[in-house]
Amino acid sequence: MFTEKKWYAVYTKSRCEKKVAQQLSQKGIEHYCPLNKVQKQWSDRKKIIFEPLFNSYVFVRITPEEQLAVRQTSGILNFVYWLSKPAIIRNDEIDIIKQFLNEHSFVKLEKVKVNLNDLARIIGGPFMEQEGQVVSIKNKKVKILLPSLGYQMYVEIETARIQIIKETASRYRQELWAH
Repeated sequence: MFTEKKWYAVYTKSRCEKKVAQQLSQKGIEHYCPLNKVQKQWSDRKKIIFEPLFNSYVFVRITPEEQLAVRQTSGILNFVYWLSKPAIIRNDEIDIIKQFLNEHSFVKLEKVKVNLNDLARIIGGPFMEQEGQVVSIKNKKVKILLPSLGYQMYVEIETARIQIIKETASRYRQELWAH
């Protein structure tokens, strides 16, 4: 029976992303370590180099049977987990990263802050594409009120699985006071 390969994210030791990618290549494991073009300044010169876009992450496209071989790769700490299982990354998310890096240089990442009362869309998991209001934030989990079914249904979800649609007015006031 043929098992379809899926994309997963693995945590690596700090600054070992390229070494991990090289070792995965030697094992014949399909992987993707997105590299970003950056300009580094030294005291005597500037140089353009390629460094990993995501610190301590490499993506692997494998079957569940290949997970052990990935875990045994030097420099890999573990899979990124979601709901007690290695998190599956959608093909289109990997394609978007590849396309973006092909079209743009000097890319910067920014973590999205989540605030109470923000309007958010769930971008992964069983409630994907549902929208609701952030009603609680604890650690890296967010509770979102999903009113679309006519019930007050709360979903606890990781911050990485939501996209802010509309920020609260108080957040804008906080930013204005900071400047």
